[in-house]
This record gives sequence, structure tokens and C-alpha cells, in this order.
Amino acid sequence: MSLNFDALYNRKNTNSLKWDQFKDRIRDKYNVHDSDDILPMWVADMDFAIPHVITDAIKERLDHPIFGYSYVSDTCKQAIQQWFEKRHNWSIDPKTILFHQGVVPAIATVIETFTEPGDKICASTPVYPAFFSIPKAQKREVVTCDLVANENGYEYDFVALEDAFKTGVKVYILCNPHNPGGVVWSQQDLEKLVQLCIKYDVLLLSDEIHADIVFDGYKHIPTLTIKDADKAKIVTTIAPTKSFNIAGIHAAMMVVPNETLRLKLTENLQAHGLGEINLLASAAVQAAYEKGEEWLDAMIQYTSNNMDYVVEELNKIDGITVTKPNATYLIWIDYSKTGITESEMMQRLLVKGRLAIEPGTKYEEAGRGYLRMNLACPFETVKDGVERFKKALS
Repeated sequence: MSLNFDALYNRKNTNSLKWDQFKDRIRDKYNVHDSDDILPMWVADMDFAIPHVITDAIKERLDHPIFGYSYVSDTCKQAIQQWFEKRHNWSIDPKTILFHQGVVPAIATVIETFTEPGDKICASTPVYPAFFSIPKAQKREVVTCDLVANENGYEYDFVALEDAFKTGVKVYILCNPHNPGGVVWSQQDLEKLVQLCIKYDVLLLSDEIHADIVFDGYKHIPTLTIKDADKAKIVTTIAPTKSFNIAGIHAAMMVVPNETLRLKLTENLQAHGLGEINLLASAAVQAAYEKGEEWLDAMIQYTSNNMDYVVEELNKIDGITVTKPNATYLIWIDYSKTGITESEMMQRLLVKGRLAIEPGTKYEEAGRGYLRMNLACPFETVKDGVERFKKALS
């Protein structure tokens, strides 16, 4: 397989959320109108070409001139099963897999299926915005329980989480590995979480979309492999879209061993006319899991090197603290010691540095004083981003 992560691709004018639509966002939110030279390193997709094995699989399907109704083949399901068995020591029964158009739509389906308006949904912040925006849009009450910052990124305050559960929480949404903090939760953490969910009859929704992107010295542990997981109500969401940079394909899976939960979710999907992914998405998923491992391993190593460079360079700046994450291609930058407010920091970055990265409060108030930066891009882009960051703070 030919691999070149240094290659630069012009993504402008490709209907890219990251490179095109961000201009509207920063104009509306930050009143920045002249944005053609701003470098976007914000939303979580890569600036790497996808594995050619995926492109080849899609082209092969395109060669057949008929695109009628289709279903996900047993071969595709087997590819999913074998991938997670090999990479994560997780044996998934194919009959427990339900397909969806993405992890965020899957989260919405789970919340709609198992809760009612006014019910409490809990998440540990800072965390991916959909964990609170989706429940709020469905008229659920969001209960947040802040994670505790430490040298590894974050840790749980299980006393505070149990207190939150005591208020009548119906669903807890777990980010495993954690976005934006990049933490790979330990076996002990996950065991405690599962036991709390059992004790308080809380459905555990485990978002594991970043499971494949884990750095040396850490190992992702699927929530459904934890002791007593079979006694808990657990739905896990997985997808190849982050791992292989195919978010535009729109494909995800819910793994639901509990037959009662699976039946209710199936009924909800059918009620909305959902339940399969399209034939090109199916081809991409199968190819990614059958043939994409070499590309993924190389991408992880390349991105790890990017991380090392950025950590070393940004930690030289007064008031900036950066720790290499355990997982994901996203780095979480602590600027709280600079004394700069978030609004001022964003103006400095956008206007002076010409750099677009994510403000911490996008991940709830617990993220104030932080920034999220995407490093899944060629090293030349990473170096450019670091220089722009330095300029913004000079």
C-alpha cells in the first residue's frame, strides 16, 4: 500500500465543512469577514487522503451500472466482527449490530427510544457537544458532571457522578476514548461506571468512535467487554468514519446485545424509515475493516509524531500547558494561566494568528480556558499551525 501523509491537498471549494463552511461560522460568531488565509484546524476530520483500498472498493461498485435497493451483506458484517475481535479483543455477534447514518444520529435515536421529554440525560464535561445539544433539542434535561483535570488529562469523580445518578438520570452518555481530552478510560473506571449504571438502572450509551486511534502505551477497552456488562443496559456506537477519514460516507453501527433494547431500537428505526446504510457506504465500511489496517497504523504513528512536535513547541509558550493525549488526533490546549479570556483568545487566533481552532466552552463550561486543535494533517500544516498559534500570543 502506497502511503504518503505528507501530501498536501487543496480542499477549498469542495463543500468541505472544515475548509469552506467554517468561514460562515467565524463571520457569524466572531465577526471575522476576511478569512481566505485562515488555516482551519478545528473540526475532527483529517487532511489525509483516505486509504486507496476504500476508494477502489467504491469505484468497483460504481462500475456496476445499477443502484437499486440494497442491504448490508453478511460479508460486511463479518469484516466488522473480525476487525473488533483482532483490534480490541471484542467478540461482536453480527445479529446485535444495527446500522445508522452516523454516531450522532444514533445517539439521537437512543435518547428518543428510551427517554421522554423532561427525562434526565447525564454526561461528564467537557465533552463532545452533541452529548448535550441532542438531548436539549429533544426537550430532555441535561445533567452535567465535571471531570477532574489531572496529569493524564482527566479522571472521574465517581462520588459526584453517583450523586447525579441519584437525581433520576435515565441515560448516561460515555465518550470512550474521550473527546476532547483524549483519555483512554481504564478497566477500573469502566467497571465502576457499569456498576453505577446497574445500581441506578441507568442506560449506558457508550460512544466509541475514536476507539481505533490510540497511541503506544494505551489500549482501548470496549465497554461491552467489562465485567457485568451483560447485567447492564448498554448500547455502544462504533464507526470507521473517524478512523479512516470517511465522515462524508455517513455510516455507523450500534452494538446492542440486550435483545429487549435491540428490539425497541429496531422499532424506532423502522418508524423513521431507517435501518440500513447505502450501498457505497457498505462497500467503504467493508473495505476499511478488511484492508485498511496498514493505513491506519501508519496514520496513527504519523499523527503521534505530530503530537510530539506540538506538545514540545506549545509548552515553550508562557501560560500554555499541553499534554499528549492517550488517543484521538485532537490535542487539548490549556491556556488558563495566560489570563486571556476566551473571546480575546479567539480574536487573537483568528485575526492575528489567522488560525481557526475550537474554543473550550464548545464542550461546555468545564472546557473554559482550553482550546482543541486537530493534528491529523501533513506535518507542513502542523508546523504552519504552530507558528500561527505563536504569532497569536506574541
